[in-house]
Amino acid sequence: MDIEALRSGDRGALARAITLLESSRAEDRPAAERLLRRAMPHTGRAIRIAISGAPGVGKSTFIEALGSRATDQGSRVAVLTIDPTSPCSGGSILGDKTRMTTLAANPRAFVRPSPSGRVLGGVARRTREAMLACEAAGFDHIIVETVGVGQSETQAAAMTDIFLLLLSPAAGDELQGLKRGIMESADIVVVNKCDGSLAAAAAAVAAEARRGLSLHKRRLAAWPVPVVLASSTEGSGIDEALGKIAEYRRLLESNGALGELRRRQARAWLWEETCAQLLAALGEDGAVDQALGEMARQVDEGELPASIAARELVAKFLGSAT
Repeated sequence: MDIEALRSGDRGALARAITLLESSRAEDRPAAERLLRRAMPHTGRAIRIAISGAPGVGKSTFIEALGSRATDQGSRVAVLTIDPTSPCSGGSILGDKTRMTTLAANPRAFVRPSPSGRVLGGVARRTREAMLACEAAGFDHIIVETVGVGQSETQAAAMTDIFLLLLSPAAGDELQGLKRGIMESADIVVVNKCDGSLAAAAAAVAAEARRGLSLHKRRLAAWPVPVVLASSTEGSGIDEALGKIAEYRRLLESNGALGELRRRQARAWLWEETCAQLLAALGEDGAVDQALGEMARQVDEGELPASIAARELVAKFLGSAT
């Protein structure tokens, strides 16, 4: 993969780079790692944003409106959408790009759907690497659209600078369940679909969200989490949301919090990759594979607790590795 083609900002080259990075074929990994090494000096300057919300909240419509407004202001926007992978078939629909047709056709934007695979946390295994490729290609706003709202979306928050939570006027009792979960991770809250007959309900949800946020400890003491009312279809509130994103980024830069945040992101990525690679090596180890059948039988028949069996399998792996 030619790093200069990627650095030129060509969307086709970026798509090919992400395909290489996401490849599960072992023979592709050396080329992917070479690409990452060459890309790293050209990364780190973009605003990294995670956007999450419950199904039906209008994530794709909101992201298209937000991204289009940002490109109108001169920014280059890359959107990485994460689609859930079926635990039964192993497939993903990857339909988010078809719901952002205007943004996908915008020469200053790039939209890429990826399957979540077996990764929890609302993201895919190689989302971090895809973000770096987008930054190396010159995109200054990187948006990660997560699988969906939930307690597990913290991984998306851990790899981005800003976590934006979308709520709908129909949130109601659902908001109660979010208060001690994802609401605590939010840096910006946007109540979408604030138009027509839903305007009053949206205002009520915004008021409830503000009350809920007042009960939580702030992630950044100097930043009271704003609640923005928006309509993606009418375009209202989009400029305000974009302004809050820029304001929060400036605050992170001015007090040195951005550097520390990026260091935490890098350490978290290091640990996650280490665990993933150790797990892969464990599954491919001959000594472990040889012992696994008998261990599984003993666990199945209640002769051995799974915790002891696991410890013995790890001991065999460590012994074979020396």
